[in-house]
Amino acid sequence: MLDFQTLMQIFWTGLANSSYAVLLAAAFALVLKVVKVWNFAQAGMMGIAYYTMYAAIQKFGLPGSVALLLGALAAIAAALAMEVFGLQTFRRRHSPPLTFFIFTLVLSELVQYLLAMVAGTEPVSLAATLMSTSHIVGGVVISEWDLKAIGTTVVLMGLLYLVMHRSRQGQFMIAAADNPHLSRLYGINVRRVYAVTFVIAAILIAVGMYLFGTRASMVPNTPLEMMLFAVIAALLGGMGNVFGAAIAAVFLGLLRAFSILVIPSAWQSLILYALLFITILFFPQGVRIKRRARKPATAAAPAAGV
Repeated sequence: MLDFQTLMQIFWTGLANSSYAVLLAAAFALVLKVVKVWNFAQAGMMGIAYYTMYAAIQKFGLPGSVALLLGALAAIAAALAMEVFGLQTFRRRHSPPLTFFIFTLVLSELVQYLLAMVAGTEPVSLAATLMSTSHIVGGVVISEWDLKAIGTTVVLMGLLYLVMHRSRQGQFMIAAADNPHLSRLYGINVRRVYAVTFVIAAILIAVGMYLFGTRASMVPNTPLEMMLFAVIAALLGGMGNVFGAAIAAVFLGLLRAFSILVIPSAWQSLILYALLFITILFFPQGVRIKRRARKPATAAAPAAGV
């Protein structure tokens, strides 16, 4: 029989491991919200960022901060190249949405095979050791990686909220997401908005992959499974709901952590595909919580003699 401390350990580990998934889900949902593209090429950007950081750390001996910067720049360059030479071309041709979907999916597969050719198929990690200094708090093992990952994710999501809801550029992003044609009439440079969106998403991707790479190892096709996780979170959180996708990613991370109690870890990928099927079938617009309507306040009775 499981004791409370074991359950708390699973909860904490699942929460910490969902940190990078939150960033990847938020990046996917952000592009979906603003650019209106199911950006499956994000898996390729994840791989580019990861192997750039791996080369910087393991091949050239650069510090992690420099490697993270290089990984972010590589992801940004890849995202902007896709936007300028791919998506903008399709927009000028008034291509149907299916064209964008197929393009990003094929591009993701192409990048995966190129990375496998260049970097090989052996698992690689960004850290020399995946062990981290740990402390026991209330019977729960808490590692320094856990604290760093959760703290970094909270800070980045807070900054993303400020950018989207408290900055002028964020207002442009929301306007372009609502109606790009009307936004152009009001003088908003929609192309620039899309470019900024991809830059923000690339930064989230690079940080997410850095956190993942200091916790686990990766092979070139790993990002595809991680993308599946992000897609499910984006669907559950609501179409284009960035922070809803982040919350859904936490829920999925905890669900996967607790699933170890009933299913071996080797079969956990099956859970993702089952969740994707259930989500598409029953929650195509995301999970929506109905709010009880407030009753209108009763007007005060008029004073006597008025």
